[in-house]
Amino acid sequence: MNQDYIKPDNWSIIEEGFHADSVKSSESLFSIGNGAMGQRANFEENYTGETFQGSYIAGIYYPDKTKVGWWKNGYPEYFAKVLNAPNWIGINIEINGEDLDLAKCKSVKNFRRELNMKEGWYHRSFEAILQNGTKILVNIRRFLSLNLDEVGVINYEIIPVNQKAQIIFKPYIDAGVHNEDANWEEKFWEIQDVNYSDNKAFVTARTFKTHFIATTFMQNTILLNGNNLNLIPSKTETASDKIQFLYETNVAQGEKITIQKIGGYTVSLNHKNTQVAAENVIESALAKGYDNLVQDQIEAWAKIWEMSDITIDGDVKAQQGIRFNIFQLNQTYLGKDSRLNIGPKGFTGEKYGGSTYWDTEAYCIPFYMATKDQQVARNLLTYRYNQLDKAIENATKLGFSNGAALYPMVTMNGEECHNEWEITFEEIHRNGAIAFAIFNYHRFTGDYSYIPEKGLEVLIGIARFWHQRATFSTKREQYVILGVTGPNEYENNVNNNFYTNYIAKWCLSYTYDQIKKVASEYPSDYKRIIEKVNITEAELQSWKKVFDNMYFPYSKEHNIYLQQDGFLDKELVKVADLDKSQRPINQKWSWDRILRSPYIKQADVLQGFYFFEDHFSKEELERHFNFYEPFTVHESSLSPCVHSIQAAVLDKMDMAYTFYLRTSRLDLDDYNKEVEEGCHITSMAGTWMSIVEGFGGMRVKNNQLHFEPRIPEQWKAYSFKVNFRNAIVKIEVNHKETNVSVEGNQAVEVIINGESQLVKN
Repeated sequence: MNQDYIKPDNWSIIEEGFHADSVKSSESLFSIGNGAMGQRANFEENYTGETFQGSYIAGIYYPDKTKVGWWKNGYPEYFAKVLNAPNWIGINIEINGEDLDLAKCKSVKNFRRELNMKEGWYHRSFEAILQNGTKILVNIRRFLSLNLDEVGVINYEIIPVNQKAQIIFKPYIDAGVHNEDANWEEKFWEIQDVNYSDNKAFVTARTFKTHFIATTFMQNTILLNGNNLNLIPSKTETASDKIQFLYETNVAQGEKITIQKIGGYTVSLNHKNTQVAAENVIESALAKGYDNLVQDQIEAWAKIWEMSDITIDGDVKAQQGIRFNIFQLNQTYLGKDSRLNIGPKGFTGEKYGGSTYWDTEAYCIPFYMATKDQQVARNLLTYRYNQLDKAIENATKLGFSNGAALYPMVTMNGEECHNEWEITFEEIHRNGAIAFAIFNYHRFTGDYSYIPEKGLEVLIGIARFWHQRATFSTKREQYVILGVTGPNEYENNVNNNFYTNYIAKWCLSYTYDQIKKVASEYPSDYKRIIEKVNITEAELQSWKKVFDNMYFPYSKEHNIYLQQDGFLDKELVKVADLDKSQRPINQKWSWDRILRSPYIKQADVLQGFYFFEDHFSKEELERHFNFYEPFTVHESSLSPCVHSIQAAVLDKMDMAYTFYLRTSRLDLDDYNKEVEEGCHITSMAGTWMSIVEGFGGMRVKNNQLHFEPRIPEQWKAYSFKVNFRNAIVKIEVNHKETNVSVEGNQAVEVIINGESQLVKN
């Protein structure tokens, strides 16, 4: 049974009623971020119930020492943790001598949370009766500024309802934090300085080992009925890693007392002197003022939604789902800094280390290419180019040579930091996604310049890896790839995973072609690259032997490519015939039993058919979809979106819609029973793909934008925009017609259901 407490709404995520058992889930769902930092929706005031405290700074990490039972050569020495950053949101509150704590109040009524996605703020309100009988009405609004992305703002209001009250606000910043998933229960922050003046406080800390420096800051203003009381703290309490101010106020019954708290982080990634930077950013925020900061936030989000919004008419849950996904993607990454990337949990939790996976290239880049300036997607490609030397180093550790590059499964700085052998050593298909993203970027944007400038070096390193990883089988007289894990992580150490073999062949062939093209059309870049990588025609011809003679397992009986050599040796019981009490199998079965089963975690063969759709006929796709989907348990967040797209292509619209709802509401309805650990950020880009590429049928073929629109019967209409080569193209679909328009003065040729249209404003 999925959770069902989030209220349907077109623009907001809403929770009504206080339920202690959903606090940690809501902390994930109501998380906020601005690309530079983010935080779970923890209560500002003290809460003694179960909670998962989390604030995070983009690009700041710690190399947590690897914890394994048996060391293997090639294992990474550490796992990169995105650190729980010092807590700046805390405001302990004392009312008539009693601490406000929702876990201990006599009653909590009219509790409500709202994450307003349209305007980019989080609101919480409630009525509470404390044990001492004081009844209060509380309203809190919090946001992380998009324009001043080192600044967060809290507006915390209290009205005593049934009597006058002495209310003491105790705002604090605290660097004595830890990570929930630390391997060795280490502390990651070393305190450098704690200081304060007037209403401002600063705690500067440095990470152990990586030596990132962050100054956490706060500034507080106390208002009565909207008027600034110009209070300074009546008392200041300091510890080695914490500083807390006390503001004592006496409030008449029915009056409103407010603390406005500015907080956030300045970090050594961006500043030489982080405290001076913190003082400057406080002054910038104060100069703006609270009301202007709110208005700036609303306007900044309006600009984002102007391009990235998808509208759905007639299905509120579907509308809420896609906007939640788009909102979280933009909270996580805005493309301003090529040093940053998109962690699977974003700023909503710590699982997976918060590092970079192949999800970025396979799922996220299409979203950012189409909804932002192409430089944003190019920054994501540049991130990998900047880590090419580390990818070569990673491959060298595993015995590869001559500049072969194996990009890590998990990384923060280019080094591999995933320590499960079946993933680190065997899930090598990740290399292919990085190469495919370069191809996909050129295909969509038309910008070829990235390849001679940077991309070709990446492609050559990846191609050299595939060339060395393939083995010539004298039995088959073809090249094979042994001992791998494909996208389906429920099979390890298999031979000739179709997807891995296919993308290896494609990478070699594509890189071969790009070398020839750059040699012909970009001779100066070609000369520079060849001198750097020392590639020869003899090496290229050895690649050609591999990509011309790659082996793919195939069943003549079923007329399909096999997921791997031994797939048909399994007991082929379909998911529909599996007892529901056994689901999800990753929580109910031993790993041994999973590995011997036919069950597929996410699209594997079908991932290949998704990437290389134009290599196969619709009939071939249908045969493979009909064979593999019944064995797919969809226990990866990345699974439903690919299946939704392909079901739409095959006109299986009920199935496509069901998969769309699952991917769009994966976290809102907690399909995988794990949302309290954080949201599935990278898979949210797949939700966007489900509509744009699935229902909208968007493709780029021969430099032209194609649409083959379909519409679920549950919807009345839907619309979306894409930025195609600097032309903003909008498509509107209902059950009777499809309308396409272009913003501005440009004209674009668009292919709708095979017919060309010249679209103008």
